[in-house]
Amino acid sequence: MKPQFDIPCIILCGGKSSRMKEDKSLLPFANETSLAKYQYNRLKPYFKEIYLSCKNNKFDFEANLLLEDSSIYSPIVGLSNIINKTNSYDKFFLITVDTPLIKIESIKELINQSENYDITVAQTKRVHNLCGVFSKDIKKVVNSMLLEDMHKISFLLDSVKTKIVKFNNEDEFINLNHPEDYKKALSIIS
Repeated sequence: MKPQFDIPCIILCGGKSSRMKEDKSLLPFANETSLAKYQYNRLKPYFKEIYLSCKNNKFDFEANLLLEDSSIYSPIVGLSNIINKTNSYDKFFLITVDTPLIKIESIKELINQSENYDITVAQTKRVHNLCGVFSKDIKKVVNSMLLEDMHKISFLLDSVKTKIVKFNNEDEFINLNHPEDYKKALSIIS
């Protein structure tokens, strides 16, 4: 099967998981040994290339990794690492490991609406800052933010040409931050 999307997919797996009290990316999910493996295998057929962005190789499966050198836990650090290590693409689809229910049709909608924007992200009741298409044209702003020790992704979205795409299904964009979110996602998927 030819990949549907000509841009790479990057799955962010480098967060602290402090609210979950254990590494979310390693939690078993659906029929896979980990959430990371579930996301990787689910999205891989649709993208030209797929990567896990993380601090270290903690996974029990073969995957393309974009390892971060920094000890700072920040999506801005992750974006800088991704921009610097994916040289052959002008933009990429970004998703967090803890949003496993987002539909391929929604990803397609985000990609289709990303033309002429630096960042295109999803919104339900709230904006999902780390679910969308990111252009490498944001590199200068990201580098400037790092120099100024600014790590708020919302500041980045406000600083570049951003498109917000509205979706109605709140469950599709559930973020597994707490144990009850994890249990809810497991019940939805089963």
